[in-house]
Amino acid sequence: MPATSDSAARQDLRARLRQRFQAWVNRRIPPARSVTLDQKRIFIFPSRTGFFFGLSLFLMLLVAINYENNMGYAVTFLLATLFVIAILHTYANLSGLTIHALRARPAFPGQQSEFDVLIERGKQRDHYALHVCWPESTEGLVNLVAEDTVRVQLHTAVGERGWHSPGRLLVESCYPVGLLRCWTWIDLDLHALVYPRPLASPELPGLTSDKPEGAAVPVVGSDDFYGFRDYRQGDSMRQIHWKGLARGQTVQSKQYGAYADRSAWLDWEMFPGLGIEQRLSHLCYWTLEFEQRGEEYGLRMPGTLIEPGVGEKHRDEVLQALALFGKSGGPG
Repeated sequence: MPATSDSAARQDLRARLRQRFQAWVNRRIPPARSVTLDQKRIFIFPSRTGFFFGLSLFLMLLVAINYENNMGYAVTFLLATLFVIAILHTYANLSGLTIHALRARPAFPGQQSEFDVLIERGKQRDHYALHVCWPESTEGLVNLVAEDTVRVQLHTAVGERGWHSPGRLLVESCYPVGLLRCWTWIDLDLHALVYPRPLASPELPGLTSDKPEGAAVPVVGSDDFYGFRDYRQGDSMRQIHWKGLARGQTVQSKQYGAYADRSAWLDWEMFPGLGIEQRLSHLCYWTLEFEQRGEEYGLRMPGTLIEPGVGEKHRDEVLQALALFGKSGGPG
């Protein structure tokens, strides 16, 4: 019993120390989409090689004192000066860098999500052997020599649906001589959206349709003109109604139509008696199925109504609604 009690006390002490350290890091380096590394955000400490180097210097100093050897003093102080200079160069290898959060690719549970970050140097100084990674991601090795920016892609496994945070990004380097380790932990406020796990069902019960067969469906890139709509960011320049813009009208985009066999509604009530996650998984599967078939579909859930449509943007909107159903919080 006493041993068990002591072990529990030690674990509790470690947990409290980790929480205090994490709170201190959060205050010192708060979340941000872009972080510039300066003295406040950079940590430096001797590496294992550096500790061995320091111990060797101490022993050399003892030998020089014992034998009153001037050459021993000279070599010891020369190497100590090398250690001091290495501190400055190791720190300078990280100082001035700016790390930008670019994007995180959505994924399904158990898959690898791709996180993109951009590393930019602020001064005309070369940076070598920068190791970049999240706690459970692949590792990137970066050298900023011929270019001012480098884009790094890191992959990490995601968990349950919702927003997935990879944690704090570790940027470290032991350049140039490996005697010191210089590093930082930054929170880039970058989150990946995790969709529900697709779960196949033999058929879609109670399929509803609000359009007859052969109804026109707006599809970007088809040949048949469908009409105009307000311009949306990301529309192709070829879709813009330039003649109307020349006449002083608002910016509009042309729509083109294809013909779909039906317009289906994916409804929450199609799967009575199932739990929330099972319903979301079935709806996710049928979203992907209809998208693959090129059929128009909409989504009805408690608190959510997405009108029928087709295309990647529509699919992503539906999948995001499924991923965030019942979830609170997330990226700002």
